[in-house]
Amino acid sequence: MRCVPTCLRRLSETESGSGGESATEKPAEPLSVYGDGAYGTTELVQKLEQAGIEVQVKVPPPSAPAGKFGKDAFAVDLDKKTVRCPAGVLVVIQPSAAGGGIASFRKSCDSCAQRSQCTDGKRGRHIRIHKDEATLIRRRTQQQSADWKAAYRATRPKVERKFGHLMQRRHGGRRARVRGPLRVGQDFALLCAAYNLARLARLGVRHQNGAWRR
Repeated sequence: MRCVPTCLRRLSETESGSGGESATEKPAEPLSVYGDGAYGTTELVQKLEQAGIEVQVKVPPPSAPAGKFGKDAFAVDLDKKTVRCPAGVLVVIQPSAAGGGIASFRKSCDSCAQRSQCTDGKRGRHIRIHKDEATLIRRRTQQQSADWKAAYRATRPKVERKFGHLMQRRHGGRRARVRGPLRVGQDFALLCAAYNLARLARLGVRHQNGAWRR
């Protein structure tokens, strides 16, 4: 699988010692995007899905008060617009103007035997429904699969390692030496190329008879 940004994908290929084959010698591989929860906004995930890109970006985990039931302990039914709590109480989601809504259990919490496991709030427990809750549920469910976890663990650390390599120096991936997105992009691409050349030298790669060899 390929991983974006392109420069990082190429660095990862160099790290593993691959190279020398032209684009015409093998079929194009499906494009995948990897990232941790810092990148896992629903807007980004939806754009990647619409573009037909395999999404390996983590969406944030469901929030919960410390030591209490998490949001994933509540059964959210977006079709019926209801939420059922761990005690079995069913409430209707009250929609908000910006999308999504709130499911309030305040009237049921006072007499609930599981209140101490759910909330310490005087007004009871509230569950916020994101405007893109369907996307969050879908992605969080997929992230629990063994195949997804294996692909994520096998690929993302390589990309993060490249970020670390590119940010070792003061003027590198962490701080731009020029102004303007075009110049910054070119400067970063030059930095990636320099790192690739240094890596090729360490691997003993050479160009011989029209091909790269080790």
